[in-house]
Parts: sequence; structure tokens; C-alpha cells
Amino acid sequence: MPAAAPPAPEVDTRAATDRLVRFLSVPGVTGREAAIGREIVAALTEAGVPAPAVSFDDAHTRIPEPTQTGNLVVKLPGTGRKGAKPVLFMTHMDTVPLCAGAAPQVKGRRVVNAHEGATALGGDNRTGCAVLVTLAAELLKRKLPHPPLTLLFTVREESGLFGAKYLDPAVLGGPAMGFNFDGRNAADVILGAIGADRWTVDVRGKASHAGVAPEKGASASLVVALALAEVYAGGWWGKVVKGGKVGTSNVGVIGSADGKGPAGDATNVVTDAAHVKGESRSHDAKFVREISAAYKAAFAAAAARVTDDEGRPARAKFTSRLDYLPFRLRDDAPVVRRAAAAVRAALGREPNLKVTNGGLDANWMVKHGVPTVTFGAGQNEIHTVKEYVDLAEFEAACRLAVQLATAEE
Repeated sequence: MPAAAPPAPEVDTRAATDRLVRFLSVPGVTGREAAIGREIVAALTEAGVPAPAVSFDDAHTRIPEPTQTGNLVVKLPGTGRKGAKPVLFMTHMDTVPLCAGAAPQVKGRRVVNAHEGATALGGDNRTGCAVLVTLAAELLKRKLPHPPLTLLFTVREESGLFGAKYLDPAVLGGPAMGFNFDGRNAADVILGAIGADRWTVDVRGKASHAGVAPEKGASASLVVALALAEVYAGGWWGKVVKGGKVGTSNVGVIGSADGKGPAGDATNVVTDAAHVKGESRSHDAKFVREISAAYKAAFAAAAARVTDDEGRPARAKFTSRLDYLPFRLRDDAPVVRRAAAAVRAALGREPNLKVTNGGLDANWMVKHGVPTVTFGAGQNEIHTVKEYVDLAEFEAACRLAVQLATAEE
């Protein structure tokens, strides 16, 4: 007879759910993660993690947006086979701004927002935070043998993967592979993700009285309209398909020069300035740049067409930055094989190998030299006021984390 399969890892699911609700109750929108960072440290201390094992890095000093604190890094020395290679477990601490004011409550097998319809919940990604703290708690409580582990809780994931991007990889201790918890289904093994540019356009025209002498002005609003009409006509808007290459683009913000209000001040004044924010995405890094270049060319051409009464054209300054590079791990990569085996062993389910059209902290970890796959942990309807956490999937993710940390290489 074939040998019986080893039992699935045990997890104190009640304690895990209590941690989840606790973390969901603490505000920590992107860029303002200090409070949730302190709460996670407190929970780690309660679980028995010694203070010297816990630290914050200085990534926030390099992030170009105001950020309260650095990434939280936890080092757990190996207790298993001598010479075992270090492993990384990671998640992000921040939530989208819509989660501010959430009031979590357990309702059946879900965690929902008591302020239903008013805010999002924050399961993205307090589920991951609770999974990683539960992993530490279970390893220490049950004295389970494991390789050297680094637990990483990043900042500003939601506003551009900044915590992972500006991380100094040296602080991780040289992990051979990484496991990121950020998604819906625990059996999903996300081994690839899209890449993206974020870009801005500062349009400068000339104000004039729109009723008395509109011809003396140069409308920044008209420049924006002509440029967007051009990219739409050229097939560079929304879903972009060119010669077998596929990507997406979007304009998300059209505002004032300082970004604090709408473009323009009044209907009787020709708009003198506009600030536009958009993005380009593709699984092909070169195609990302092609999409961005199409927007740059369209804005330059539109600005040249819009002139004042003396023939002076408007101006458009286009600036783009790489948000993250796309990646695709091989199906037979060691990290993917280990992930798939753990899903079968811990959950009794078949792993679902996937590539996503969203960016992940894993994009930057792969760039940093740590092959990383991502699992779900019960998030549903994220970034909406209908958000909830599926506790069955959350508990599955906790068991999966223990399996990944304790399985023989």
C-alpha cells in the first residue's frame, strides 16, 4: 500500500481570525503605515518573537512620496536541517484610502465591514499580515523545525509598490525563494505579473477671457482633448493590441497644475494649465514603453496645434517612470515546484498556476533576485465598499504558510 499522506499543518484558526480582525481595525492607508506597523510588532512580541529579531528598514527615506515608516523586517533563525537555505515570506501593510474608518466584524464564515457601503474593509492586505504573524506564532508555539526565515511587511504597495522597489535586498539575508500573500484563493500560484509605467503630462497654455477674446488664449483643456482623441483613434487607449503585442492604458486624473483641484478656474476663462496622470501596462516591457511613447507623441502634437492669437503654441511636458517590470517564472522553477507541492499537501487541492494583469510586490522581488510566487488569503471585492474576507480561504492560507516553512527541500 502507498504511504499515507502526511497530515495537513495544524493552525489555531481562532487566534488567526482574532489577529485578522485586530489588524483590520487599525488604520494604515498607503503612506501612513506607522500605526499598523506598531500593531504587527506588538502581535509578533505576544507570539514570542524576540525584540532583536524585529526591525524597520530605511526604504521610506528613498521613497519619493511622503511615507511614515520603512518596511518591517523579521528574522527567524533556522531550527531545522543545518545548511538549509533561507526563505522569504512577505506581504504589504498598507491599504487603499477607501479603507479608512473600516469596522470589521465576523459574520458567519466571513469578515465584513460593520459600516457596510461606507468604506472598504482592508482585507487587501491585512489578510497577508495576519497570515505571516500566524506563521511565526505557530512555528514558535509548536517548536516546528524550519530553515532561516525572513518575514517582510512592505509599505506603499498600493500607491506604486514603493516599499518593495526601494528595499535594499541585503536586509533580507539572501533568501533562495519568496512567498507573497496577497490575493483571493490560497490554491492560486501566481508566477507572473504585468509591468507598468506611470506617467504625467504638464500642459501649459495661456489664459484669456473666454467671452471677450477667446482667440487670445491657448486652451490646456483643448490640448488634453486633442491628445486623447489622437491616442483613441490610433488604438492606444484602453486595451491595446498591436501586431500581436497586448497591453492597456488609462488616463486616471485630469487636474490643476498643482494637482489639488480641477483643471481651470471658471467657465469664462480659457484654461491655462492642466496636469494629467496615466499609466501604460503590458507583459512585454518594450511594449509598455511603446504605449507611453504614443501618449507622449500625441500630447506634443496636440500642444503644437493649439496656439494663441500671436501663433505661440501651448506646451506639454511628458514625464514617465517605470513602476515595475513584468516577470514570468518557469512552471518548473524550484519556487513554483515547492509552492505547488505545498498546496497539494496542506490544502488537498490542485494548484492553479496563474499570471496576473495587476502589479505585485513580487515584481520587484524578482528584480531584486528573489524568485517569488504569490498566493491568495481570502480577499474578495477588494477596493470596493462590498469587500469581505472569506475565512475558509484565509485559514487555508495560514496552513499553507506553515507547510511552506516546514516542508523538506
